[in-house]
Amino acid sequence: MPMLPTPKADLLEVFSSIQGEGILVGCRQAFLRLPGCNLKCDYCDTQFANASNCKIETMPGSGKLDLVPNPIELEQIIAIINGWKAAMPGAHHSISITGGEPLIHGDLLAAWLPELTKVLPLYLETNGTLPDELLPLIDFFDWISMDIKLHSQTGIRTDWDTHRQFLQIAKQADCYVKLVVGEQTPDIELQLAADLVVTQGEDIPIILQPVTIDDQVGISTRSLLRMQAIVAEVSNNVRIIPQTHRYLGVL
Repeated sequence: MPMLPTPKADLLEVFSSIQGEGILVGCRQAFLRLPGCNLKCDYCDTQFANASNCKIETMPGSGKLDLVPNPIELEQIIAIINGWKAAMPGAHHSISITGGEPLIHGDLLAAWLPELTKVLPLYLETNGTLPDELLPLIDFFDWISMDIKLHSQTGIRTDWDTHRQFLQIAKQADCYVKLVVGEQTPDIELQLAADLVVTQGEDIPIILQPVTIDDQVGISTRSLLRMQAIVAEVSNNVRIIPQTHRYLGVL
């Protein structure tokens, strides 16, 4: 029986770079950036709107991007990544499915992930607010970078219950939780987030990511160290990791 054709996708970017955040910081990944998000955070620096063209890096690490008309076929993406793997054997650790919020494209991911996971292991970057969309896809992901969206930074109400439901599913993969923090982040938010994470797993890493302002860390070192101490009273696995790719000037 012939295989059904996979759907095409409107993508924003396809490129090869290092992971700049979280527990896989420094690992080389192939990034697939999908458009759209269900949230609008104050600190967000990413353009999410659908585009008529996708920016695709010509050679891995070159930073040179070609404009390719959307929608893009899965076979084209697989050919690109396999070409990068052939050109740089062993360099790429995984594929980062990022956005925006990738899980708003549940039907597309259900069709694409079974094939992409044959190319490289899969890493999901998510805002942690769509548990129902994650559930049917969880088995395809090896790593999950989950945000807990703190009101002090996003300007939107933190949905603690939804984050808890999401983490209950996400912890089936190698998962960590990221908190973007700034000078305005109150102690109670840190305590609530740490409590939420530890109730799902004492060893789940918590990453404090200082907000980036004009490509600089937007919070004092003293404040970051104080926040780490607050979270460490609850969690035995808390780290401070800024957005390293912003300082290196890579994609």
